[in-house]
Amino acid sequence: MQSSSGSMSTITHTRHIPVLLQEVLSVLNIQKTDTVLDGTLGGGGHAGAFASLLGGKGHFIGFDLDDDAIERAKHKTELYDIPKTFIKSNFRFAQKALQSREIPKVDKAFFDLGFSSDQLEVSGRGFSFQGDEPLLMTLNNEVEDGTLTAYEIVNSWQEENIADIIYGWGGERYSRRIAKAIVNARAKENIKTTKQLADIVEGVMPRRGKIHPATKTFQALRIAVNDEIGALSELLQTLPSFMNSGGIVAFLTFHSIEDRLVKQIFRKWAREEGIGTIVTKKPIVASDEEITHNPRARSAKLRAFKFN
Repeated sequence: MQSSSGSMSTITHTRHIPVLLQEVLSVLNIQKTDTVLDGTLGGGGHAGAFASLLGGKGHFIGFDLDDDAIERAKHKTELYDIPKTFIKSNFRFAQKALQSREIPKVDKAFFDLGFSSDQLEVSGRGFSFQGDEPLLMTLNNEVEDGTLTAYEIVNSWQEENIADIIYGWGGERYSRRIAKAIVNARAKENIKTTKQLADIVEGVMPRRGKIHPATKTFQALRIAVNDEIGALSELLQTLPSFMNSGGIVAFLTFHSIEDRLVKQIFRKWAREEGIGTIVTKKPIVASDEEITHNPRARSAKLRAFKFN
């Protein structure tokens, strides 16, 4: 779907600050004629910067499941008179989506695996424990029958499975205590909102420092609902097939499991398959100054790979 200039008047948005923006631009080294793929539009901050570096022979391609994210990216890129394509899809299907639009390969690709401030704060789908929203946590803003939601997990899954999710995807050491509290609470009434869930977790968790006790639980549920690890694994299997020679891909991760997957596949591509070189010998992390201005950057790790 080709882009069109559009108004954001119906889209509520926050002051989203793109994480490690200058570092991302440095490793990607975007040229005016590049075809650039942004696999996770989110708040549109990176998208706007990418578009600003392209010329008339370049091409910007943006993926997201969230209609609001696509509209934000259109708004951020509308000043630039360049070919643009916006695709409502999960990046796990990037290979097929590009083929169906007769875009054989791209020169630069970027995947921000975190959540934008807009998704966390104003989406209304329950990504954050800061508000009181329905327990959805779906990246797709169109929730259809049969779509897995956080509501379904906390209200119908077995206690052991809930504990495994919270421990496995959140790294929460108190996962079994939290799962038991969830099951006990839902026996009295269904857990419908983020505030209910956050209060349940806070009631059985020791609070240390500024980090909310429900942080890891919410992270785990978001990952489970959206099959984020499965999506990343699927993308990594197909990614080399749609990268041009000399192409560069960069990943911004916020979770140790995702970072480990990216690190391992980069090593495999470089050492076993010999299809390119690792650009970032160690992950690039945010400076203390950036973390002060943008706390979301605290756990961010940037890795990049260049294909032969």
